[in-house]
Amino acid sequence: MAFPHLQQPSFLLATLKADSINKPFAQRCQDLVKVIEDFPAKELHAIFPWLVESIFGSLDGVLVGWNLRCLQGRVSPVEYSIAMEFLDPSGPMMKLVYKLQAEDYSFDFPVSCLPGPVKASIQENVLPDSPLYHNKIQCPPTGGLGLNLALNPFEYYMFFFALSLISQKPMPMSLHVRTSDCAYFILVDRYLSWFLPTEGSVPPPLASSPGGSSPSPAPRTPAMPFASYGLHTSLLKRHISHQTSVNADPASHEIWRSETLLQVFVEMWLHHYSLEMYQKMQSPHAKESFTPTEEHVLVVRLLLKHLHAFANSLKPDQASPSTHSHATSPLEEFKRAAVPRFVQQKLYVFLQHCFGHWPLDASFRAVLEMWLSYLQPWRYAPEKQVQSSDSQPRCVSEKWAPFIQENLLMYTKLFVSFLNRALRTDLVSPKNALMVFRVAKVFAQPNLTEMIQKGEQLFLEPELIIPHRQHRLFTVTSSFLSPWPPVVTDASFKVKSHVYSLEGQDCKYTPMFGPEVRTLVLSLAQLITQAKQTAKSISDQCAESPASRSFLSWLGFGATDPNSCYPGNDLDEMGQDSVRKTDEYLEKALEYLRQIFRLSEAQLAQLTLALGNTRDENGKQQLPDCIVGEEGLILTPLGRYQFAGQMAALCSRNDFLGSFCRYHLTEPALSNRHLLSPVGRRQATSPARGPRLSLRFLGSYRTLLLLLLAFFVASLFCIGPLPCSLLLALGYLLYAVAMTLLTERGKLHQL
Repeated sequence: MAFPHLQQPSFLLATLKADSINKPFAQRCQDLVKVIEDFPAKELHAIFPWLVESIFGSLDGVLVGWNLRCLQGRVSPVEYSIAMEFLDPSGPMMKLVYKLQAEDYSFDFPVSCLPGPVKASIQENVLPDSPLYHNKIQCPPTGGLGLNLALNPFEYYMFFFALSLISQKPMPMSLHVRTSDCAYFILVDRYLSWFLPTEGSVPPPLASSPGGSSPSPAPRTPAMPFASYGLHTSLLKRHISHQTSVNADPASHEIWRSETLLQVFVEMWLHHYSLEMYQKMQSPHAKESFTPTEEHVLVVRLLLKHLHAFANSLKPDQASPSTHSHATSPLEEFKRAAVPRFVQQKLYVFLQHCFGHWPLDASFRAVLEMWLSYLQPWRYAPEKQVQSSDSQPRCVSEKWAPFIQENLLMYTKLFVSFLNRALRTDLVSPKNALMVFRVAKVFAQPNLTEMIQKGEQLFLEPELIIPHRQHRLFTVTSSFLSPWPPVVTDASFKVKSHVYSLEGQDCKYTPMFGPEVRTLVLSLAQLITQAKQTAKSISDQCAESPASRSFLSWLGFGATDPNSCYPGNDLDEMGQDSVRKTDEYLEKALEYLRQIFRLSEAQLAQLTLALGNTRDENGKQQLPDCIVGEEGLILTPLGRYQFAGQMAALCSRNDFLGSFCRYHLTEPALSNRHLLSPVGRRQATSPARGPRLSLRFLGSYRTLLLLLLAFFVASLFCIGPLPCSLLLALGYLLYAVAMTLLTERGKLHQL
């Protein structure tokens, strides 16, 4: 395709738009590469916004663009390869960004498309705490549609790239797409590795011309329209003003790209719940209704893992702030400051929201692993040692004590939040049992418990004579390379500063190793013991061979597989092996909890004994586990499942009685059990559960009206209430028998 250099930008844009409809994907990309190479920045400036939107989709989610979130190499290898090459950090698209960057172009980005708290803050004329927005806000002209940010090309590109993860509609439920195989996920990984390198320096921008390299300058932004916003010194200008040696780190000229990338990712992916509202209500405000998906959480986990590796790539003599000097390069300073200054606060509030609002199902595993990845920076340190799966976990080094203390709430308060979730889940499910096991295993690592306890002791120390200081010391800064605050030698103050900055100075802290949490742990241990017994009951029933067949077996209504068992609690996915895994996970989780909270064997034995005492001398079940409330007895989480084993055993029988119980105590199989998105899962029918007795229909107005009508008709034939009730019961019994036979016969025809 030939593009004369004298064409007007509007004509070039119109041509490209027409080609996007008429030409195949590969040809369009080839033409774009040629356009980027041949045309000057003045003409490319006009097509840049359209090109970015055509790739990443529109901010309202209507246009999907190249649909990078579903594009996979194994499904569409040609399109995948072309797209990845075009969008690579060293590819044509980034070359276009640097070409425009060198000419100081800016592009308008609507404030209305920013995350809720950021948008609300700007609209109220309050500057967000992130330096990403400083000196970029433009008041609309008279009659304008709204506030805009004036972004340089690199910022504009990254804003669209980051927001496309959440602005586009969730993937269709029919598509079983593995996030880590998709082009978007892999591009995030490439950008992180390029701009936040764990080895070496940040690569310089690509050459803008064959004659040589033209590094892009630091972003120059228009004047701030709100005078109250104050001044913001850009990273590069500050470094150049202090640079005295021509042999300084070359990355100093490009470190602003690394800062921008991290800030954009954190703001677009994590800043959806305001800290101020969280501190006031101890939960995100109702208006902050953003609901992350599993895909979103997996990408955030990738970011956290890379940030740990990035921060831990400092050399030992550079890792401590006490060694800071003017000779330290900006990249090294950034490595130390990236997590505490940009990530910690927003991640904490994001996790709090997920722990409190995520559905009580197996999809929470994505949130759980993101949390556990953040809690274990030592897993991503260069000196980490590979362990075999059966080896004992290595002791957590004391070098991580400062990180643990300055992230205390991430360990303690979120652990309590997890306990409250675990007490409301069905631990007979192997997926739920695995989550309890994973958390217990992480917290049981040698020396970790002691360091968490030390952090709590430092926080709970009485404040003697500590002068009033700004507690949000690490969160509100004009630029991460502003002068470091004086080294605080008081470890207690560091922990208090962390807690107060996130929870407010009037917060009520519940110690992780205090009596309240210990009571929760004992309740969880009791629930684990009950779940183990229930799983064993199901396992024993599945293993039994039927001693005899019912008189209806000749009709073909028995189970076709004599070894099949009741399909509930995800046990149908792996059968007998699933029960074994559940028991193994729960057994190890119980042992880890015993180690973490120093539970004695006698205490655990008492839990088992207490469960055994729920049967009387005749072997019949007593009242389930209850607590006394204002309106009488209330079932505990344990009590809701105490008959589960017997009900499951009945439903797993292969005779007519088993079929009859399955008809009454279980739901029909649901087709939507494995929905990937928690949003879709909430809207769909709830997943299949274990056998349960529900009498809610007796409270239905329809049922009561039908009963009254039946009694009225019976009275016309001189039939009293008691004979009428017996006739109704007999009629329902015959109906239930017929429906049971028809249901079983239907299942046989489907096999």
